[in-house]
Amino acid sequence: MCELLRAKEFKTRLGIFLHKSDLGSDTGSVGKFEWSSKHNKEGRNFSEDVLGWRESFDLLLGSKNGVAAFHAFLKTEFSEENLEFWLACEEFKKIRSAAKLASRAHRIFEEFIRSEAPKEVNIDHETRELTRTNLQAATATCFDVAQGKTRTLMEKDSYPRFLKSPAYRDLATHASATSASPSKGSPAEPSHT
Repeated sequence: MCELLRAKEFKTRLGIFLHKSDLGSDTGSVGKFEWSSKHNKEGRNFSEDVLGWRESFDLLLGSKNGVAAFHAFLKTEFSEENLEFWLACEEFKKIRSAAKLASRAHRIFEEFIRSEAPKEVNIDHETRELTRTNLQAATATCFDVAQGKTRTLMEKDSYPRFLKSPAYRDLATHASATSASPSKGSPAEPSHT
């Protein structure tokens, strides 16, 4: 019974991140959590996953739950466009059809890169122009420079604020408590599907 209550409290803690954002609206499956005892693809349970996010920005970006929590945090700061651009670039790199690649490249440029774009990312003029030039012969790498700059910006600016946020600190505290509590069966923990 105590484990069930702890799992419910843990779910409530994660809800802090999701409360003010509608994650499923324009980012696909970024915000859909399921509460179960499943482990993620690296074999880590949710508590280990949450605690790993503070180890490196790469671990955060490599975790579907981490991306969802970070996205929710960024939405509370009205600064989610850099992460959404980074995610769009990751999906873009998976496209194999040249026609689809060119079409999607132009959509990404129009949504994130061009001046006054609806979700304009914070990049310098030279990077914006280089990316515009790269679109003339769109390849899977045409956004690499812009993506790298937005990733660096997130890692140096948004990521430290995320780790210092009361919501993440609270979630990490409860993850530590959950992972430290001895039990035969693991309590229900969130996993991203």
